[in-house]
Amino acid sequence: MQISNDNHKQTLRVLMLGAALDVKGGITSVEKLILDNAPPELQIHHVATFAQGSALYNVIVFIKSVQILLWTLLKGEADLVHIHFAERGSTLRKTILALIVLAFRQPLIFHAHGATYKEFHAGLPNLIQHLLDTLFSKSTKFIALSESWKDYYSQQFRLSEKQITVLYNPVQIPSSIPHRLGKKQLKMIFLGRIGKRGGALDLAKSVVTFPKQDKGAFNLIRAFAALPESDRNCTELILAGNGDLEAAQKLIQELNIERKITICPWLSPEQRDELLSAADAFILPSYNEGLPMSMLEAMAWGLPVIVTPVGGIPEVIHNNKNGLLVQPGNQEQLVQAMQNLIRDECLRTSLGTAARKSVECLDIKNYINSLLLLYTSVISQGNNLDSKTSIIKPNS
Repeated sequence: MQISNDNHKQTLRVLMLGAALDVKGGITSVEKLILDNAPPELQIHHVATFAQGSALYNVIVFIKSVQILLWTLLKGEADLVHIHFAERGSTLRKTILALIVLAFRQPLIFHAHGATYKEFHAGLPNLIQHLLDTLFSKSTKFIALSESWKDYYSQQFRLSEKQITVLYNPVQIPSSIPHRLGKKQLKMIFLGRIGKRGGALDLAKSVVTFPKQDKGAFNLIRAFAALPESDRNCTELILAGNGDLEAAQKLIQELNIERKITICPWLSPEQRDELLSAADAFILPSYNEGLPMSMLEAMAWGLPVIVTPVGGIPEVIHNNKNGLLVQPGNQEQLVQAMQNLIRDECLRTSLGTAARKSVECLDIKNYINSLLLLYTSVISQGNNLDSKTSIIKPNS
C-alpha cells in the first residue's frame, strides 16, 4: 500500500482483470459500479481481458492484458489482483493470468460470476478439472454470488471458510420511483440475452462440453401469446437485450402478436433506467443464473418480479412476499403469474414495495464498504476476515 497525501491515508492499489467495460452483460455492470463508486483510498486499475470484436482482436486484447499484468507485478504497482471470471473461454484466460499472479506470490482474489459453472466444470476432461480445482484452491480469497454458489465452490475447489465469502451483486438504488397506480395499459419487461448462448470455437467444442445458457425469452413470448385476449389487450411486453433478436421477431410474427410485443437491442444504462421507470413488472424465466443484475435493478425500481428459483435467486426472492417464482420451462405457471400481476394492482404494488426494500442493503455504497474490508483483509498477514460476518444479505 502507498501513503496518500489525503490525511495520510493508505491507498490500496488493486489490479482488476475482467471483461472490457463495453461488453454487454452482468459482469460488466458489476465492474462499472465498483469503478464508478470506488473511494479515493481505493485505486483500481481495470484491465480488459476480453472485448467486443473478432477472435483475432481478442487474442490481441488478451496478450496486452498479460503484458500489463507482468509489467505491473514486476514494478510492484499492485497490492492485490482481483479476477472476475465465468465459464468457457473466461476460465481459460483467467487460468493463465492467475498462474502469473501466483508465480509472483501476489494476493489473488477470484470473483465467480458463472450461471452454468457446475455443468461447465462437469463437462471438462478429468485432468482439466483437477488442474482448475488445484488452481482455485490457491486463491487468497474467493468471492461467490450467493450462499448456494458458495457451497458448490467450497466443496468443488476445497476452499476453507476463511478463503471464501459471499458478496451479493450490488445495485444502484434510485432516490425515488414513479407512481404506478391506476394505469389502464401495463408494461411488462424482460432484460437479458434473448435465445440460448452456445459455446466457443468448434475446435474447443470437440474437447469440452459447453452448457447452454437460456434466460427463457422464447418461453416468455409463448406464454404471453397464451394469455387470454383480455389480458393481452391491456398489456405490452418489451424484451431488450442481445442474442437472436431475429428469431424472436420471427416467433412473434408466427404467433400473430406483433402489436403487443416489442424487441429492442441492448440498452445503455440510461435507456435501461428509463424503461425500468416506465415499466409495471419484470420477468426473467431463466434456466440458470448466478445472481442476475437485471432482476436486482428491477427490484431497486420497485417492480414486482417473476423469476425462477435458480442460482442465487431463491436467496433474494421469496414467493408471494417480494416476487413470484415459477419453475423454468413451466408455461402454465408463467401464464398464471403474469395473469395475477395484470389483474391485481394491489399485488403489483405490495410485491414491488417489498422487492425494493429487499435490495436496499445491496446498495453499491454498502458493497464498496464490504469490498474494501475484504481487500484490506487479503493484504494483511492473517487474512482474518470471517466470511460469516462479512456478508450483507438481502432483506427477507
